[in-house]
Amino acid sequence: MPGSELKQRIESDMKSAMRAKDKQRLGIIRMAMSEYKRIEIDERIELDDERVIRILDKMTKQRRESVTQYLKADRQDLVDQENYEISVLQEYLPEQLDEEAIDQLLEESIAETGASSMQQMGQLMAALRPKVQGRADMAAISKKVKARLSTG
Repeated sequence: MPGSELKQRIESDMKSAMRAKDKQRLGIIRMAMSEYKRIEIDERIELDDERVIRILDKMTKQRRESVTQYLKADRQDLVDQENYEISVLQEYLPEQLDEEAIDQLLEESIAETGASSMQQMGQLMAALRPKVQGRADMAAISKKVKARLSTG
């Protein structure tokens, strides 16, 4: 089984950051690598691109939440650091979806699942998640789904 192309790209970028002596970028790339390697060791598996994307997406979400907290605390220095980390992590995520594309995927998933009420939200989210993972904020997607299902 061939290795993950995304992991190879991340490792290649790590080497480039080392050669360029870009310590800030290198630290973020190493942090991402250590997270997916930890999972590989813990679960004794080789991660594929989809799983690596989920890990990077989760790391990005954590940083967005931190930005919110740092803004409330008026810590612009930490906001800037978190935003830089988000920008580096997003380089490895698929292109972000615009609102129109998200709405279209939502309608397709509703047609696939036949979801029409809040009781079917879990089923709808399960169908929608693989299509948008790493390409959109899942919290925003969840809000859209709730709004769509509550209006029928």
